[in-house]
Amino acid sequence: MEKLDLNSPNITNENVRKIAELFPNCVTESDNEETQVVNFDALKQELSDNIVEGNKERYQLSWPGKSESIINANSSINKSLRPIRENSKRFDNTENLYIEGDNLEVLKLLQETYLGKIKMIYIDPPYNTGRNLIYKNDFSINHEEFLQVSGQLNEDKGILVTNKETNGRFHSDWLSMIYSRLKLAKRLLTKDGVMVCAIDENEQASLTMILKELFSESSYEHVCVSLIHNPRGIQGKNFSYNHEYAIFIIPKNFPKIISEQQLKPSEVDWSQFRNWGSESERMDAKNCFYPVIIKNGEIIGAGDVCSDDYHPRQTEQSGDEFYIYPIDNQGIERKWRYAQQSFSSVQSMLRARKTENGYQIEIGKTSKQHKTVWSDPRYDANEYGTKIVNQLVEGGGFTFPKSLWTVYDAVSAVTRDSKDALVLDFFSGSGTTAHALMQLNAEDGGKRKFIMAQIPESVDEKSEIFKAGYENICMIARERINRAGEKIIKDYSNAEGISDLDIGFRTFKVSSSNMKNVYFSADDTNQKDLMELSSNIKEDRTDEDLFFMVLLNWGIPLSVKIESRDIAGKKVYFADGDFFAASFENNLDENFVKALIDEKPRKVVFKDCSFVNDSVKVNIEQILKQAHIEAKVI
Repeated sequence: MEKLDLNSPNITNENVRKIAELFPNCVTESDNEETQVVNFDALKQELSDNIVEGNKERYQLSWPGKSESIINANSSINKSLRPIRENSKRFDNTENLYIEGDNLEVLKLLQETYLGKIKMIYIDPPYNTGRNLIYKNDFSINHEEFLQVSGQLNEDKGILVTNKETNGRFHSDWLSMIYSRLKLAKRLLTKDGVMVCAIDENEQASLTMILKELFSESSYEHVCVSLIHNPRGIQGKNFSYNHEYAIFIIPKNFPKIISEQQLKPSEVDWSQFRNWGSESERMDAKNCFYPVIIKNGEIIGAGDVCSDDYHPRQTEQSGDEFYIYPIDNQGIERKWRYAQQSFSSVQSMLRARKTENGYQIEIGKTSKQHKTVWSDPRYDANEYGTKIVNQLVEGGGFTFPKSLWTVYDAVSAVTRDSKDALVLDFFSGSGTTAHALMQLNAEDGGKRKFIMAQIPESVDEKSEIFKAGYENICMIARERINRAGEKIIKDYSNAEGISDLDIGFRTFKVSSSNMKNVYFSADDTNQKDLMELSSNIKEDRTDEDLFFMVLLNWGIPLSVKIESRDIAGKKVYFADGDFFAASFENNLDENFVKALIDEKPRKVVFKDCSFVNDSVKVNIEQILKQAHIEAKVI
C-alpha cells in the first residue's frame, strides 16, 4: 500500500508543475529522481519580450530578506495538529476551530485541506511600533539550540521578538514576517474571497505595496478604510491621532459592499431602473437593451444584448423564468439605465416589483457603498475592546484589543450574502473575530464558521490575569470566546433558531510530527534502537492524534463530524459520512477488512505495522482493490 506523504505541500514543486503545464519544454530532469527543474534559459526565450533583468528600473517593493521570506513560504514542514479536547467546547458538535501555534506553520498545515475554501480572512497583525512582539521566521539550528538552553524558546519553538527601532532591519524584519504569511494566506481564499488587514500608520504604506504585489490590481480592488478607533485621540509628539486603517482586498467580481439596512424596501427610496425619454432609444445605446431575468420573484441575472433584428415583447417566459425587456406599454423599445456589462455591479441594489402586466425593475436611489472613513463611537478600542474583554474574563490581559464592532462590521459587509462563510484570523489575539462572527450569526441566523490561529504567547507572571490562572493569551482568548458564546445565547434567547447557534470550538495545537525520525545509519544503530523502531509512531501520540493527521493530509476538513465504532473487535474511526475510515489497531487480518468493507468507506488508512504479517497485508490490499476502496498506510 502507498504511504501517506506527511509533509505539508511544497509550493515550489507546485509552481514547477504549473510552469510545465504552460511551457513543457522549459522543465527538465535533474539529478533528483523525484523532482523536475526549470530551465530558465528556455523560459526566458519564451518570455523574451517581458523580462526584466539585473538592475533595470521597475515598479516594486524590495527589502533585505524578501527572497528568504519567499523560500520560507514555499518550503514544506513535517508537523502535526494535535486535537486538545480538554481545551475545546462542544468538540463533537462544532465546526469552529481554534489552533495554537506559529501561524506560518498553521498556514502551511492548512494548505491542502483549505486551499480555495475560505471566504474571508481578517487579520490584525502586530503593528511595527518598536515595542510590539513580532514573529521571527528563521533561526539556524545552533541559534535554536542556544535559545532552548537559555530558556528563550518555548517547547513549540514559537519565536517572538521585540522589534526595536534601533534594529538595523527594523522595517525589513517586519515585512519578511508578514510577506510569507500573506503569500500562503492568499492561496486559501475562494475565488471571490476577501482579505481585510488592520494596520496603523507605521507600515500602512509598505503593507499596501505588498498586498498589491500579491493581489494584482488588475484582479483585485484595494480599498484603504480609515477607522476612527479612539474618538478622544491619543496624544502624539506633535499631533494627536485617533485612527487606524483597514485595507480591504476585494476581487473585481465581488458584488458591491452595501449596508444591509439600505437594501430594505421600507427604508429605501426606489426609482425606475429605466432611463426613458424619446422614442427609438434602443439605437442610441445598444448595450442597454437586454433582458433582466427573474425567477420566483427574484432577479437572478441579465441576458445577452439583443441583436438589431430581434424585437421581443416586454415580458417573455421560459419555464419558470421571466425575461423583462425595456419596452414601454406602447411597445416602444427603450433602454435600461445601465449597460449590460455593468449590470452585475448594480444587481444587488435592484428589485423586481410585480405589476398587472408582469414586472418592473427598480433600483434604490439611496443605496450606498460603505464609506472609506468609518467614524462611530462603537469603534472605540477601549470602550468596546478592552472593557468587553475585561467583562468576560476577569483581569482582561489585553491592552486595547480591537473593538468588537470594527470586526463585526467588516465581517458583516463581506459575508452579507454568504451566511455560511468560513472566516480565518491567523493573528487572532483576544478572539475578537470569533466573538463578532457568533454575534452576527445570532442576529441574522447565519451559519458562518471560524478558524482562529494564535501563538501561545506567555503573559506577565506578575499580572492579575496570570494570577487568575491564565498563563498565555490562548487561554484568555478561549475563555473569552466561551463566555461570549454563552452570553449571546442568553441575550438572544427568544431569537428564532438560537438553540442551533454554534458557540463551540475544536482546539488543536501545532506539534512535532507524530512519526519518529528513522534516519539512523547502520553504524549508529544498536539492538536497542532496532527494538524501538518496531513502530514508527511516537509513544505519546493517541489514535485521535493520528486520525486528525490523516484527515488533514487527505484533504478532509478538521471540523468534519467523526465517530468511532467497533468493527470485528477493532476500533475504527469514521468521518465525512463514513466516506473515510481509519484504524490504528494491531494484528489486522482479512476478516476485519471484510467486516470493514460492509461499512462502505471509500478511503481507508492503517498503520504500516498493523497487519498480522506481510502475506496478510498483501491479501488485504487486493481485497480492498476489488472493493474499489483506496487504501494507504502511515
